[in-house]
Amino acid sequence: MEPIWVLVSTFSFFLVIGLPIAFCLATSSLLTAMAMGIPPLIVAQRIARGVQSVPLIAIPLFVLAGSIMAKGGIAKRIVDFAYILVGPFKGGLAMVNCVQSMFFGGVSGSAIADISSTGPIMIPMMVEKGYDREFATAITVASSTQGIIIPPSHNMIIFAMAAGGVSIADLFLAGYIPGIMVGLSLMITSYFIAIKRGYPREQRPSFKESVQITKDGLLSLLAAVIIVGGIAFGIFTATEASAIAVLYAAFLGIFIYKEITFKDLFPIVVESVKTICTVLFLIGAASAFGWIITYLQVPALVTNFFLSLTTNRIIIFLLINVLLILLGMVMDVAPLIVIVTPVLLPVVQSLGMSSITFAVVLLLNLGIGLTTPPVGTGLFVGCSVGKTTMEKTAKSTMILWPGMILVVLLVTFIPTLTTFLPNLFN
Repeated sequence: MEPIWVLVSTFSFFLVIGLPIAFCLATSSLLTAMAMGIPPLIVAQRIARGVQSVPLIAIPLFVLAGSIMAKGGIAKRIVDFAYILVGPFKGGLAMVNCVQSMFFGGVSGSAIADISSTGPIMIPMMVEKGYDREFATAITVASSTQGIIIPPSHNMIIFAMAAGGVSIADLFLAGYIPGIMVGLSLMITSYFIAIKRGYPREQRPSFKESVQITKDGLLSLLAAVIIVGGIAFGIFTATEASAIAVLYAAFLGIFIYKEITFKDLFPIVVESVKTICTVLFLIGAASAFGWIITYLQVPALVTNFFLSLTTNRIIIFLLINVLLILLGMVMDVAPLIVIVTPVLLPVVQSLGMSSITFAVVLLLNLGIGLTTPPVGTGLFVGCSVGKTTMEKTAKSTMILWPGMILVVLLVTFIPTLTTFLPNLFN
């Protein structure tokens, strides 16, 4: 068999039989290397080299910072702050869910951290106020996708490595406008759903309570300002920013909010390490898989394939978006970034799309994939937190997709939405 068919067939087979995605990537890479006569040791070296990068140190630290924020009361205070801002609108709690994800995503950089920390707060609160449990879960899952777009996103760091050294600062800045657009699209959709279903509006707390809630909320959001502002102005690197995020989150949780103690840090670290090990092994395996793809010149083949279908850049961009959404339905975000980036980036660059715009388009599409069956990680976690089934929640999530897809199309064809802030700061 041709090596490329060995790669595709073995990967597909292992994926279908239910082997964990990291093992699918590593095993298919190993079998393809053997078919090409390449020593298997090289595959192992590529897996190791895939995680031997200083910027990747930021990923475990951002994961740890998100865990500390979830346990240290930061998530709850962000929810309370969002409640003041949009609670009085029709369907206010649904909008609160969107706004708090916008804020918490900008602090933790993780969709799963958002669902896990604020889901147990928001979903029961919405159900108690008369919202359908499935819709409450669906809006929690959909709004959490802002966490992979609004900085500090560790998925942006993975893309920077896969793309060959794109500026992390520029990627972070590029995610702000599209991330906010996703939140606004979900809020507008929630508003009309609330009118149709008769969901209530909320009462704003008293002025004194609002002042205290705002103070606590701004302290929590200051983490995002320090992290992204420091990186954008060149005060420190993304790796250094992740360490600062951990220290700031621990400081707030222990000394200001006093919801955790030094003894609580050890189990938080242990829990974070489990997540980190999974993510880093995925990155390493996907790195070996990506190296095999590049060695077999798959990017050139894919570019020629798309150009053979049509030379119309609009149609090609639409096809790529459809492909990314379909891939996001069956694979997780991190491995897809490493696999897809070296394959599709040359295609879009040949048609005039910058790597920064492609990064945001990629993450927007994969964010939608987090909300879709059969392998949407966000959907799985959301259903677990919301105590409902995937089938029921998926139906409610479908109502939210049109607005999210509209944002994908706007970002795809209006590059200024992603390049404005990086160009402004540069």
